Amino acid sequence: MITRLLYLARHGEQEDATTESPEAGLSERGRRQARLLGERLRGRPFAAVHHGPLRRAAETAELVVASLPGVPVYETELAGDHLPHDTDPADLPPAYASFLAGASTAERVDGPRVTAAAVRRFTGPVVDGAEGAGGVGPVRELVVTHSFLIAWLVRHALDAPERRWLGLNHHNAGLTVLRYGPAAPPNLVAFNDVAHLPPELRGTGLPPDYLV
Repeated sequence: MITRLLYLARHGEQEDATTESPEAGLSERGRRQARLLGERLRGRPFAAVHHGPLRRAAETAELVVASLPGVPVYETELAGDHLPHDTDPADLPPAYASFLAGASTAERVDGPRVTAAAVRRFTGPVVDGAEGAGGVGPVRELVVTHSFLIAWLVRHALDAPERRWLGLNHHNAGLTVLRYGPAAPPNLVAFNDVAHLPPELRGTGLPPDYLV
């Protein structure tokens, strides 16, 4: 078994963020965020970059990998924007309960199914001989995705209650790193790290008090 370092990045700020359109690409600030994230990761020996199918995630990945020449890039629904858990509203504060009330029946069924597949694919140590393992470690993979999946993977790594994926709000182009070693529980190496972003590019799309 080989240690896995899983790098998770939320897409950059999208244009016209109020509409939440699947077709929305990145704003100019989002493109700057993505380029700076790529510069932050330059020189790391990544085995692969994965990104979700929505345009904002694909554009972010494209700009990031410009700083990672030779690293293979894969689009996958496993890194998409889906509801990770059909959390019972009775277990939640009213604000979270009303937020989840807008999810459709299909989203409540399909989202957790895809998220479970993402956990199986991206977490845990890498099996020797697996594609991209290379026989040495650690194996680094970058997943350019959305806030929900990052929140769920952090909750999963910490073995926190399932409802605690709510409230883990990720910055655009923020970086989270999880370490999965063969002989110890997962480690949260970094969470929501935006050191690569200047102050004016931090906390985009989040309430003002998220900029600390």
